[in-house]
Parts: sequence; C-alpha cells; structure tokens
Amino acid sequence: MIVTPRSALRGMTLPHVQVVSRSLGRGWEESVKACWDYGVRIPTQYDKVGDPYSRDIALSLTILDPFAQPRLHRDLPGGFEDLEIYRREVLDGVHDHWVDPESGKWQYTYHERLFAFSCPGLDEPVNQIEYVIDALTEAPHTRRAQATTWKPWEDAGIDDPACLQSFWFRIFGDRLVMRCRIRSNDAYKAALMNIYAFTELQKLVAERVSERLGRLIRVGQYDHIADSFHIYGSYFEEFTKRFLGNLKKKTVAERTYRTDDPDVIQWMTDASKMIDAKLEHERATGR
Repeated sequence: MIVTPRSALRGMTLPHVQVVSRSLGRGWEESVKACWDYGVRIPTQYDKVGDPYSRDIALSLTILDPFAQPRLHRDLPGGFEDLEIYRREVLDGVHDHWVDPESGKWQYTYHERLFAFSCPGLDEPVNQIEYVIDALTEAPHTRRAQATTWKPWEDAGIDDPACLQSFWFRIFGDRLVMRCRIRSNDAYKAALMNIYAFTELQKLVAERVSERLGRLIRVGQYDHIADSFHIYGSYFEEFTKRFLGNLKKKTVAERTYRTDDPDVIQWMTDASKMIDAKLEHERATGR
C-alpha cells in the first residue's frame, strides 16, 4: 500500500514516497513501482554516454511483519546463492578478510563496520551490535541503541563509500523495531537483498535480547529510510521488460516467493551447500 497521495508529490524537487506493506516481497515490489512512477529524472556518477537519466525518490518503507509471506520476490537479482552469500557477509563476516584497500581490494564490509568498528585513537575495535544488545537488555525502551557505519576520515572522497548509514533499535512491548537509514539504494538490483539481510540481523538481535531478558522478543516492524532510492537508466530496458512486464502478466503468487515453500527451501539449502564449498576452497587456497 502506497500511502503518499499522488497529488502531494506534485512539484516536489525530490518526491518523498511512503510505502506500508505487511511483507518484504510485496513492500519491495510496491517501492520499486513507486520509484518508477514518481521518480524525478536525474543523472548519476555512474552513467555512461547515452544512458537515460535515473529515476529517484526519497523512500520511507515500513514492513509491518518482516518474516511474513511472501518474504522474497522472483525478480531477485542474481539468485539464491547470491542472496545467501550476501546474508553471510552481513551477519557472519565471511568476507571481512577481503577488506584491504591498500591492495586494491574491498574498502569495507557492513559486518566489519557493525561488529568491529575501528577508529583512530581506539585500542580495540567496537562491536556495535553487542553494544545494541547490551543497551536493549538494560533498558528495552532506550532510544540509544544504534549502530553506524560512516567513517568521515575514510569514506569522504573514496570511490565506493558505504551506502548503509545506521541502524536504530527499540523494543515496544514484546516487539523489536529496527529502522535503517541508507543514503543510496539501487531499488531494483540491490534493495531486496539489502532488506532481506538487514531483517535477518534484526532477527539475530531479537533472539540475543530474548536470551538475555529471559522472555520472548519478537521481530517487529522494519523501517527502510532511503535518501536516494533509484532505478538506473542503464538497465531501463531490462527493467521494463521483466519487472513491469511481470506486473501486467502475472499474479502476486507468480511474482513472489514464499520462503516456507518446499521448493524454495530446497533451493536455499542447495545454495548454502555450494557456498560452504566455495568458502572452504577460499580457506584452503587463499583465493
């Protein structure tokens, strides 16, 4: 459900669209469609000669029940293996060892910034997620449980600065709410994977706090605040044929995936086994 009236968006320099949806799969789909329908046309720093201008909105997406079905969408970029390796990168840091900007490798990972945030003058990196768990255990209603990623002394001026900026957590009753602020978000080819992994982190925090408090804390609403939620002109042709075409031709069930579907469970299990083998190969060969 898109709750921003069309008339309210007229004349805005950067349209600010609010989407409220029960599930991740539907919420992502509605947000991408809103970006296409309402997005302002503007160039980006990644455009090549001849690329159409991107479409861009400021997005506020609320997913009321992040683990409700359908949790995924069939326009998932890549496939289940890509989704699972990204989840593990965010939650488990399986590629933190790739962070080595002086050697031309990755400049950061979200896991490294969240679980081992380093700063000049600090003797030891800060595990911000552990701090969040401690803060929520001590005072579930605290407004101070947050984790940030931006390092101005490193990120200003680099080629690929962190898009994710912060997570904010608070417990309402028995529900853990998490708000994400992301400065730049590729609506079609990144946002679904981002939100999937981020809500898995929300679940992890809820489980850890439950253990500490001795009572069940459930995953509550997830808010995704994107300063720039955009569709790049470079893939407009693919987008219109696949995404928009499927909206016209297919039902909701045909456009989405349920993660409790036996076929999806098997595909995700197979993907996980393939990733285990690849990670073992990395450990054994150093490549």
